[in-house]
Amino acid sequence: MLVTSDENGNFMKEAEIADKILSLLIGGHDTASSVCASVVMFLAELPHVYQRVYEEQMEIAKSKAPGELLNWDDIKKMKYSWNVACEVMRLAPPLQGTFREAMTDFMYNGFSIPKGCKLYWSANSTHKNSEFFFEPHKFDPSRFEGSGPVPYTYVPFGGGPRMCPGKEYARLEILVFMHNLVKRFKWEKVIPNKKIVFDPMPNPEKGLPIRLFPHKA
Repeated sequence: MLVTSDENGNFMKEAEIADKILSLLIGGHDTASSVCASVVMFLAELPHVYQRVYEEQMEIAKSKAPGELLNWDDIKKMKYSWNVACEVMRLAPPLQGTFREAMTDFMYNGFSIPKGCKLYWSANSTHKNSEFFFEPHKFDPSRFEGSGPVPYTYVPFGGGPRMCPGKEYARLEILVFMHNLVKRFKWEKVIPNKKIVFDPMPNPEKGLPIRLFPHKA
């Protein structure tokens, strides 16, 4: 934004840059915090998944010297934890979808879509497609092992050249959150509700109060 000009050679004004940065900060905060809350919810409901995340994170924690912070190599070791986060985003995507414009006339599923038509793609519906996800409502982090889902069937960050530019930042934020929470606590939900409502971010219908249990030293 600072060094790129438009077709007339004009650069963004300072106020325009500040406005776009603010939009990025707001967009990045609500989505990542929603994912972190959903991670807490699913790990409370799935103790066997929590245990594997805990073992992976404790192995990393034990390799660190007292006071030593996480680094990028540590993040790359959190493979199972990231698979868990990806499955959380599949079942409770923070972004429900967005609009696109048809660049040409085409047919889709028996419907004629004219050029210029505004289309809305739904992440939530895409992620529940049984053609690409066996037992789509089942929580299964193994879906993301190896090469993972077929391209454009898993789109919490969108896809293609307009994919969310904050994907790697979100990954870093979510994994650091998981590391610091799991290595200190186990928890249980105070309200055993499972229904998720989207308004527009996914949230448990009755909120997510939890009871924390610190790990013994």
